Amino acid sequence: MAQSIDLGLQVRGIACAVPGHRETEVDLARTFGEVDARRLVRGTGVKERRIGAFCTSDLCCAAAESLVAELGWNRDSVTCLVFVTQTADYLLPATACVLQQRLGLSSQCAALDVNLGCSGYTYGLWLVARMLEPGQRALLLVGDTINPNPHDRSALPLFGHAGSATALERSPVLPPTKSVFVMGTDGSGARNIIIEAGHSRVPSSKFTRSCGVCSDGNVRSQEDLFMNGSEVFAFALQRVPEIARACLDHAEWALTDCDDVVFHQANGFMLRTLADKMDIPADKMPTSIEWFGNTSSASIPLTLVAARREAYMAGPRRCLLLGFGVGWSWAAAGMELGPLVIPPIIELS
Repeated sequence: MAQSIDLGLQVRGIACAVPGHRETEVDLARTFGEVDARRLVRGTGVKERRIGAFCTSDLCCAAAESLVAELGWNRDSVTCLVFVTQTADYLLPATACVLQQRLGLSSQCAALDVNLGCSGYTYGLWLVARMLEPGQRALLLVGDTINPNPHDRSALPLFGHAGSATALERSPVLPPTKSVFVMGTDGSGARNIIIEAGHSRVPSSKFTRSCGVCSDGNVRSQEDLFMNGSEVFAFALQRVPEIARACLDHAEWALTDCDDVVFHQANGFMLRTLADKMDIPADKMPTSIEWFGNTSSASIPLTLVAARREAYMAGPRRCLLLGFGVGWSWAAAGMELGPLVIPPIIELS
Protein backbone atom coordinates (compact mmCIF):
# COMPACT_ATOMS: atom_id res chain seq x y z
CA MET A 1 0.00 0.00 0.00
CA ALA A 2 1.06 3.61 -0.57
CA GLN A 3 2.10 5.26 2.68
CA SER A 4 2.82 8.84 3.67
CA ILE A 5 3.68 10.76 6.84
CA ASP A 6 3.03 14.50 7.04
CA LEU A 7 4.46 16.76 9.73
CA GLY A 8 2.85 20.12 10.25
CA LEU A 9 -0.57 19.87 8.56
CA GLN A 10 -3.21 21.52 10.74
CA VAL A 11 -6.93 20.89 10.38
CA ARG A 12 -8.64 24.04 11.64
CA GLY A 13 -12.30 23.22 11.22
CA ILE A 14 -15.04 21.11 9.63
CA ALA A 15 -18.53 22.10 8.51
CA CYS A 16 -21.33 20.07 6.93
CA ALA A 17 -24.54 20.84 5.07
CA VAL A 18 -27.50 18.59 4.24
CA PRO A 19 -30.92 19.06 2.67
CA GLY A 20 -33.67 19.80 5.17
CA HIS A 21 -36.04 17.25 3.64
CA ARG A 22 -36.15 13.89 5.42
CA GLU A 23 -37.07 10.53 3.87
CA THR A 24 -38.08 7.76 6.28
CA GLU A 25 -39.57 4.27 6.35
CA VAL A 26 -42.95 5.83 5.61
CA ASP A 27 -41.66 7.10 2.27
CA LEU A 28 -40.14 3.70 1.42
CA ALA A 29 -43.46 2.01 2.21
CA ARG A 30 -45.20 4.04 -0.51
CA THR A 31 -42.92 2.44 -3.10
CA PHE A 32 -42.09 -0.99 -1.71
CA GLY A 33 -44.88 -1.68 0.79
CA GLU A 34 -44.75 -1.64 4.59
CA VAL A 35 -43.28 -5.13 5.05
CA ASP A 36 -40.39 -4.59 2.62
CA ALA A 37 -39.79 -1.06 3.90
CA ARG A 38 -39.40 -2.37 7.44
CA ARG A 39 -37.02 -5.06 6.23
CA LEU A 40 -34.95 -2.55 4.23
CA VAL A 41 -34.55 -0.25 7.23
CA ARG A 42 -33.40 -3.17 9.37
CA GLY A 43 -30.96 -4.35 6.70
CA THR A 44 -29.36 -0.98 5.95
CA GLY A 45 -29.55 0.55 9.41
CA VAL A 46 -30.86 3.76 7.79
CA LYS A 47 -33.81 5.22 9.68
CA GLU A 48 -33.72 8.56 7.91
CA ARG A 49 -32.05 10.09 4.86
CA ARG A 50 -31.66 13.69 3.71
CA ILE A 51 -32.62 14.22 0.07
CA GLY A 52 -32.99 17.47 -1.85
CA ALA A 53 -32.92 19.14 -5.24
CA PHE A 54 -29.44 20.50 -4.67
CA CYS A 55 -26.14 19.96 -6.44
CA THR A 56 -23.27 18.72 -4.30
CA SER A 57 -21.58 22.07 -4.90
CA ASP A 58 -24.55 23.87 -3.28
CA LEU A 59 -24.14 21.86 -0.10
CA CYS A 60 -20.35 22.21 -0.04
CA CYS A 61 -20.56 25.94 -0.75
CA ALA A 62 -22.95 26.46 2.18
CA ALA A 63 -20.64 24.48 4.46
CA ALA A 64 -17.58 26.44 3.29
CA GLU A 65 -19.28 29.82 3.73
CA SER A 66 -20.19 28.94 7.31
CA LEU A 67 -16.72 27.61 8.13
CA VAL A 68 -14.76 30.51 6.62
CA ALA A 69 -16.97 32.98 8.49
CA GLU A 70 -16.50 31.18 11.82
CA LEU A 71 -12.73 30.96 11.33
CA GLY A 72 -12.54 34.61 10.31
CA TRP A 73 -10.31 33.76 7.36
CA ASN A 74 -9.55 36.37 4.74
CA ARG A 75 -10.69 34.68 1.51
CA ASP A 76 -7.58 35.88 -0.30
CA SER A 77 -5.53 33.75 2.11
CA VAL A 78 -6.94 30.49 0.68
CA THR A 79 -4.38 29.24 -1.84
CA CYS A 80 -5.94 25.88 -2.73
CA LEU A 81 -9.45 24.49 -3.21
CA VAL A 82 -9.95 20.75 -3.77
CA PHE A 83 -13.46 19.47 -4.59
CA VAL A 84 -13.93 15.71 -4.18
CA THR A 85 -17.13 14.20 -5.57
CA GLN A 86 -18.64 11.77 -8.05
CA THR A 87 -21.63 14.04 -8.62
CA ALA A 88 -20.07 17.15 -10.14
CA ASP A 89 -22.11 20.01 -11.63
CA TYR A 90 -20.84 19.51 -15.18
CA LEU A 91 -18.72 17.23 -17.32
CA LEU A 92 -16.71 20.41 -17.84
CA PRO A 93 -15.58 22.82 -16.48
CA ALA A 94 -14.31 21.51 -13.18
CA THR A 95 -16.81 22.39 -10.45
CA ALA A 96 -13.90 23.59 -8.30
CA CYS A 97 -13.50 26.52 -10.70
CA VAL A 98 -17.15 27.45 -10.22
CA LEU A 99 -16.81 27.12 -6.45
CA GLN A 100 -13.74 29.39 -6.44
CA GLN A 101 -15.91 32.13 -7.93
CA ARG A 102 -18.95 31.44 -5.74
CA LEU A 103 -16.85 31.60 -2.58
CA GLY A 104 -15.09 34.79 -3.64
CA LEU A 105 -11.62 33.29 -3.45
CA SER A 106 -8.61 34.91 -5.07
CA SER A 107 -7.80 34.21 -8.72
CA GLN A 108 -4.41 33.10 -7.38
CA CYS A 109 -6.13 30.10 -5.73
CA ALA A 110 -5.44 26.71 -7.30
CA ALA A 111 -8.68 24.73 -7.80
CA LEU A 112 -9.29 21.19 -9.02
CA ASP A 113 -11.83 18.37 -8.96
CA VAL A 114 -11.10 14.82 -7.77
CA ASN A 115 -13.43 12.03 -8.95
CA LEU A 116 -13.56 9.72 -5.93
CA GLY A 117 -16.41 8.37 -3.84
CA CYS A 118 -16.26 6.39 -0.59
CA SER A 119 -12.52 6.93 -0.03
CA GLY A 120 -12.68 10.55 -1.17
CA TYR A 121 -12.40 12.36 2.14
CA THR A 122 -9.29 10.60 3.38
CA TYR A 123 -7.72 10.77 -0.09
CA GLY A 124 -8.52 14.48 -0.11
CA LEU A 125 -6.78 15.04 3.21
CA TRP A 126 -3.67 13.32 1.87
CA LEU A 127 -3.76 15.29 -1.38
CA VAL A 128 -4.06 18.65 0.37
CA ALA A 129 -1.23 17.64 2.72
CA ARG A 130 0.99 17.07 -0.31
CA MET A 131 0.01 20.38 -1.92
CA LEU A 132 0.25 22.88 0.95
CA GLU A 133 3.45 24.84 1.54
CA PRO A 134 4.29 26.57 4.86
CA GLY A 135 2.03 29.58 5.46
CA GLN A 136 -0.67 28.39 3.03
CA ARG A 137 -4.34 27.59 3.59
CA ALA A 138 -6.73 25.25 1.79
CA LEU A 139 -10.38 24.29 1.62
CA LEU A 140 -11.21 20.64 1.06
CA LEU A 141 -14.82 20.38 -0.15
CA VAL A 142 -16.18 16.83 -0.20
CA GLY A 143 -19.66 15.45 -0.82
CA ASP A 144 -22.10 13.60 -3.03
CA THR A 145 -25.75 13.74 -4.06
CA ILE A 146 -26.31 10.24 -5.42
CA ASN A 147 -29.79 9.55 -6.79
CA PRO A 148 -30.43 5.84 -7.49
CA ASN A 149 -33.36 4.64 -9.54
CA PRO A 150 -36.45 5.34 -7.38
CA HIS A 151 -37.59 1.70 -7.78
CA ASP A 152 -34.23 0.07 -6.96
CA ARG A 153 -34.62 -1.42 -3.51
CA SER A 154 -30.93 -2.34 -3.34
CA ALA A 155 -29.78 1.31 -3.49
CA LEU A 156 -32.62 3.77 -2.92
CA PRO A 157 -33.06 3.08 0.84
CA LEU A 158 -29.35 3.57 1.46
CA PHE A 159 -28.14 6.84 -0.03
CA GLY A 160 -28.46 10.37 1.34
CA HIS A 161 -27.11 13.75 0.25
CA ALA A 162 -24.46 15.79 2.09
CA GLY A 163 -21.60 18.19 1.54
CA SER A 164 -18.66 19.15 3.74
CA ALA A 165 -15.89 21.71 4.04
CA THR A 166 -12.61 21.18 5.87
CA ALA A 167 -10.18 24.03 6.50
CA LEU A 168 -6.48 23.15 6.54
CA GLU A 169 -3.27 25.13 6.80
CA ARG A 170 0.43 25.07 7.59
CA SER A 171 0.99 27.80 10.13
CA PRO A 172 4.34 28.44 11.83
CA VAL A 173 2.52 29.74 14.92
CA LEU A 174 0.44 26.58 15.49
CA PRO A 175 1.77 23.43 17.19
CA PRO A 176 3.13 20.91 14.65
CA THR A 177 1.10 17.74 14.17
CA LYS A 178 1.73 14.34 12.58
CA SER A 179 -0.67 12.83 10.06
CA VAL A 180 -0.25 9.33 8.68
CA PHE A 181 -1.88 8.09 5.46
CA VAL A 182 -2.22 4.64 3.89
CA MET A 183 -3.88 4.22 0.48
CA GLY A 184 -4.52 1.60 -2.15
CA THR A 185 -6.53 0.57 -5.18
CA ASP A 186 -7.86 -2.63 -6.74
CA GLY A 187 -9.58 -1.85 -10.03
CA SER A 188 -10.76 -5.44 -10.40
CA GLY A 189 -13.73 -4.39 -8.26
CA ALA A 190 -14.70 -1.42 -10.44
CA ARG A 191 -17.83 -3.06 -11.84
CA ASN A 192 -19.30 -3.79 -8.42
CA ILE A 193 -20.31 -0.15 -7.84
CA ILE A 194 -20.81 1.54 -11.19
CA ILE A 195 -22.95 3.75 -13.38
CA GLU A 196 -22.21 1.93 -16.59
CA ALA A 197 -23.59 4.25 -19.25
CA GLY A 198 -24.01 7.93 -19.96
CA HIS A 199 -20.37 8.90 -20.46
CA SER A 200 -17.57 8.31 -22.98
CA ARG A 201 -17.21 4.51 -22.71
CA VAL A 202 -20.94 3.87 -23.16
CA PRO A 203 -22.58 7.07 -24.45
CA SER A 204 -26.13 7.92 -23.46
CA SER A 205 -28.84 6.63 -25.77
CA LYS A 206 -32.50 5.72 -25.74
CA PHE A 207 -31.44 2.15 -24.95
CA THR A 208 -29.17 3.04 -21.99
CA ARG A 209 -31.89 5.27 -20.53
CA SER A 210 -34.50 2.53 -20.73
CA CYS A 211 -35.42 0.94 -17.38
CA GLY A 212 -36.08 -2.75 -16.89
CA VAL A 213 -35.96 -5.53 -14.34
CA CYS A 214 -32.33 -6.64 -13.93
CA SER A 215 -30.95 -10.05 -13.01
CA ASP A 216 -31.03 -9.16 -9.29
CA GLY A 217 -34.74 -8.36 -9.53
CA ASN A 218 -34.31 -4.60 -9.20
CA VAL A 219 -35.50 -1.95 -11.63
CA ARG A 220 -32.85 0.30 -13.14
CA SER A 221 -31.34 1.52 -16.41
CA GLN A 222 -27.69 1.41 -17.48
CA GLU A 223 -27.51 5.08 -16.47
CA ASP A 224 -28.55 4.32 -12.89
CA LEU A 225 -26.23 3.33 -10.07
CA PHE A 226 -25.61 -0.41 -9.79
CA MET A 227 -24.22 -1.85 -6.57
CA ASN A 228 -23.38 -5.50 -5.93
CA GLY A 229 -24.07 -5.58 -2.21
CA SER A 230 -22.62 -9.01 -1.48
CA GLU A 231 -19.33 -8.16 -3.23
CA VAL A 232 -19.11 -4.82 -1.40
CA PHE A 233 -19.64 -6.59 1.90
CA ALA A 234 -16.98 -9.22 1.14
CA PHE A 235 -14.51 -6.54 0.05
CA ALA A 236 -15.06 -4.55 3.25
CA LEU A 237 -14.64 -7.53 5.56
CA GLN A 238 -11.44 -8.55 3.80
CA ARG A 239 -9.78 -5.17 3.28
CA VAL A 240 -10.88 -2.81 6.07
CA PRO A 241 -9.19 -4.64 8.99
CA GLU A 242 -5.87 -4.88 7.15
CA ILE A 243 -6.05 -1.22 6.05
CA ALA A 244 -6.73 -0.12 9.61
CA ARG A 245 -3.87 -2.24 10.91
CA ALA A 246 -1.46 -0.87 8.27
CA CYS A 247 -2.33 2.71 9.20
CA LEU A 248 -2.01 2.07 12.94
CA ASP A 249 1.34 0.34 12.42
CA HIS A 250 2.57 3.23 10.26
CA ALA A 251 1.55 5.69 12.98
CA GLU A 252 3.05 3.44 15.67
CA TRP A 253 -0.31 3.38 17.47
CA ALA A 254 -2.38 0.63 18.98
CA LEU A 255 -6.15 0.63 18.52
CA THR A 256 -6.42 1.50 22.20
CA ASP A 257 -4.50 4.73 21.50
CA CYS A 258 -7.38 6.02 19.35
CA ASP A 259 -10.23 8.04 20.81
CA ASP A 260 -12.35 7.48 17.71
CA VAL A 261 -12.42 5.10 14.76
CA VAL A 262 -14.53 6.63 12.00
CA PHE A 263 -15.34 4.46 8.99
CA HIS A 264 -17.11 5.39 5.79
CA GLN A 265 -20.79 4.92 6.59
CA ALA A 266 -21.48 2.22 4.01
CA ASN A 267 -24.19 0.17 5.72
CA GLY A 268 -25.29 -0.23 9.32
CA PHE A 269 -24.98 -4.02 9.38
CA MET A 270 -21.55 -3.85 7.75
CA LEU A 271 -20.31 -1.36 10.34
CA ARG A 272 -21.51 -3.51 13.22
CA THR A 273 -19.87 -6.58 11.68
CA LEU A 274 -16.57 -4.75 11.25
CA ALA A 275 -16.69 -3.47 14.82
CA ASP A 276 -17.21 -7.01 16.12
CA LYS A 277 -14.49 -8.46 13.90
CA MET A 278 -11.96 -5.80 14.92
CA ASP A 279 -12.96 -5.60 18.60
CA ILE A 280 -13.76 -1.89 18.36
CA PRO A 281 -15.76 -0.73 21.40
CA ALA A 282 -19.07 0.93 20.52
CA ASP A 283 -18.09 4.15 22.30
CA LYS A 284 -15.03 4.47 20.01
CA MET A 285 -16.93 4.02 16.76
CA PRO A 286 -19.33 6.90 16.13
CA THR A 287 -21.87 6.56 13.31
CA SER A 288 -24.21 8.82 11.37
CA ILE A 289 -25.79 6.38 8.92
CA GLU A 290 -28.93 6.03 11.05
CA TRP A 291 -29.99 9.63 10.47
CA PHE A 292 -28.32 10.60 7.19
CA GLY A 293 -27.83 7.36 5.23
CA ASN A 294 -24.76 6.54 3.18
CA THR A 295 -23.53 9.98 2.09
CA SER A 296 -20.59 8.58 0.12
CA SER A 297 -17.51 10.81 0.33
CA ALA A 298 -19.12 13.11 2.92
CA SER A 299 -19.85 10.36 5.43
CA ILE A 300 -16.64 10.64 7.49
CA PRO A 301 -16.72 14.42 8.09
CA LEU A 302 -20.49 14.25 8.61
CA THR A 303 -20.01 11.58 11.29
CA LEU A 304 -17.37 13.68 13.04
CA VAL A 305 -19.69 16.69 13.08
CA ALA A 306 -22.94 14.88 13.86
CA ALA A 307 -21.61 12.50 16.53
CA ARG A 308 -18.51 14.14 17.98
CA ARG A 309 -18.91 17.91 17.49
CA GLU A 310 -18.44 19.00 21.12
CA ALA A 311 -15.57 16.59 21.69
CA TYR A 312 -13.56 17.87 18.71
CA MET A 313 -14.34 21.49 19.51
CA ALA A 314 -12.77 20.84 22.94
CA GLY A 315 -10.00 18.57 21.49
CA PRO A 316 -7.46 17.30 20.86
CA ARG A 317 -8.49 13.74 20.03
CA ARG A 318 -6.61 10.99 18.24
CA CYS A 319 -8.61 9.38 15.43
CA LEU A 320 -8.39 6.75 12.72
CA LEU A 321 -10.39 7.75 9.63
CA LEU A 322 -10.97 5.11 6.96
CA GLY A 323 -12.77 5.40 3.62
CA PHE A 324 -13.33 2.39 1.37
CA GLY A 325 -15.51 1.33 -1.54
CA VAL A 326 -16.19 2.32 -5.13
CA GLY A 327 -13.21 1.60 -7.34
CA TRP A 328 -12.18 -0.52 -5.33
CA SER A 329 -10.42 2.35 -3.58
CA TRP A 330 -9.36 2.89 0.02
CA ALA A 331 -7.53 5.40 2.17
CA ALA A 332 -6.91 5.62 5.92
CA ALA A 333 -5.65 8.55 7.93
CA GLY A 334 -4.30 8.55 11.48
CA MET A 335 -4.58 12.09 12.82
CA GLU A 336 -4.76 14.13 15.99
CA LEU A 337 -7.59 16.62 15.55
CA GLY A 338 -8.77 19.48 17.73
CA PRO A 339 -9.63 21.82 19.02
CA LEU A 340 -11.62 22.48 15.83
CA VAL A 341 -14.05 25.11 14.69
CA ILE A 342 -17.25 23.18 13.91
CA PRO A 343 -20.44 25.11 13.11
CA PRO A 344 -23.78 23.32 13.61
CA ILE A 345 -24.92 21.21 10.64
CA ILE A 346 -26.54 23.46 8.04
CA GLU A 347 -29.92 22.41 6.61
CA LEU A 348 -30.81 23.79 3.18
CA SER A 349 -34.43 24.11 2.15
